[in-house]
Amino acid sequence: MRSIDYFDRGHDLDPGRTALIDAASGAELSFAEVKALTERIAVAMYAAGFENQQPVALYGPNSATIMVALLAIWRANGKWVPVNTRNAIEANAAYLNYVRCGWLFYHSSFAEDVAALRAKVPLLTRFICLDRAMGDDPALDDFIAGAPAQPLPDFSDPFGKPDDVVGLFPTGGTTGPSKGVVVTNLGWGTMLETLGEAVGGRTDDPVSLVVAPLTHAAGPVALGTMALGATQVILPGFDADAVLRTIPAYRITHLYLPPTALYGLLASPELGRQDVSSLRIFILVGSPVSPEKLRQAVQAFGPCLCQAYGQVESPMITTWLSPEIVAAAAAGDHPERLASCGRPTRSVQVGIMDDAGNLLPAGERGEIVVRGSLVSREYFELPEATAEARLFGWHHTGDVAYRAPDGYLFIVDRKKDMVVTGGFNVFTAEVEAAVTELAEVRECAVIGIPHEKWGEAVHAIVVADGIGADAIVTHAKARLGGVKAPKSVAFVDEIPRTAAGKMDKRALRADYWRGDRLVN
Repeated sequence: MRSIDYFDRGHDLDPGRTALIDAASGAELSFAEVKALTERIAVAMYAAGFENQQPVALYGPNSATIMVALLAIWRANGKWVPVNTRNAIEANAAYLNYVRCGWLFYHSSFAEDVAALRAKVPLLTRFICLDRAMGDDPALDDFIAGAPAQPLPDFSDPFGKPDDVVGLFPTGGTTGPSKGVVVTNLGWGTMLETLGEAVGGRTDDPVSLVVAPLTHAAGPVALGTMALGATQVILPGFDADAVLRTIPAYRITHLYLPPTALYGLLASPELGRQDVSSLRIFILVGSPVSPEKLRQAVQAFGPCLCQAYGQVESPMITTWLSPEIVAAAAAGDHPERLASCGRPTRSVQVGIMDDAGNLLPAGERGEIVVRGSLVSREYFELPEATAEARLFGWHHTGDVAYRAPDGYLFIVDRKKDMVVTGGFNVFTAEVEAAVTELAEVRECAVIGIPHEKWGEAVHAIVVADGIGADAIVTHAKARLGGVKAPKSVAFVDEIPRTAAGKMDKRALRADYWRGDRLVN
């Protein structure tokens, strides 16, 4: 099925049920109202010159309107281009140019950023402001009002258009712009069906809390629960106290957060004051979770904690660690499973492979490789990168793990030196390139080091003369944005190297890692 068909599946369960609640404004929309609104927006897009399968970007904070705009993109059969507002403008402009994005829905609070993107992305010519008119850019309400009243074409077929593209999702860049992952209806639908199987059927009144950015991973999670008929309660951003007060206020049953946010909840004084017993599913995705913190979370929130592992190319739910397994492990039944990312879901084959293409038996460490309809089609217009990622007939994740005899996977390293900080992927080569732009810096090696809040923090090890840590961090923030910039800098006389002359990051990590697991 197409992406929008999953929303319509939820709509058909009960059109009058509340679909969206904007906690900041108090606005509420039913499934029927959202469906009608997305149809009107899609008609207006075509009246304004939109073409089937054009890329469309969203830029703004969490709100019900952002969610409606995202659904409208899929209603129009557009390709969603996620844009992280925390990235540097240069990085976002490079990606929008690369995927040839021509449409942008944005919130007026980001008008300055949008003005910069307008100047840097020549093909970006259609701008709609979600909340009010901005110069020549119409407000969404005015954009809709000026459109003719006419039905949308039927963009589907008897098979649900499996090859049409849902989105062009950016990976973390290395030495250049991010690669665009081409996600089709087939892979997207597989993810949503798998997610629905994992989290559905636990309540007759599902209410999902949206806290993480809708323009990032939270958008797909919201759609997955909307397919089950879940009401979405949307907060503008993460605040631990606000989240804990919202759970009892709306009887939240489903919640998705990165582990860093979980740590914030555990530290909040509101935790002991608020009734969180309505929770049935609390999904953790995006970075390693401290087993001890996971155990504490089960004690605090009950048997609802679960974990999923995936990446953009094999999204979100490649493996699954269910609430039942987590709760049992927290109680002492196979406690080692608190450090696992779970077992493969029914949507994929998952193997552990060595560099020669051999699949390895249980207990041996190698790269996680994946096969199945969950896997994305390709990297946008990058056939060589696609071929490299599909070597030996499998998709290569770049994550190193081992499989226990009972099938549980344990991630132990990141083959491509990716740092996962606060749920966001940071590739070290990109940070190293930015830091070494400084004339005073001779060499730079970037690694991820354990961090109590963020899971991992970006750490730069630098050989330099006449420059301080603050100047390096400031430069990196300007070039890359706050997520990718180093959180700490260490100065050394020389960087250790392997026999082949490469930087020895294993030796650099030795001071921060214990054995083969992150020390959180």
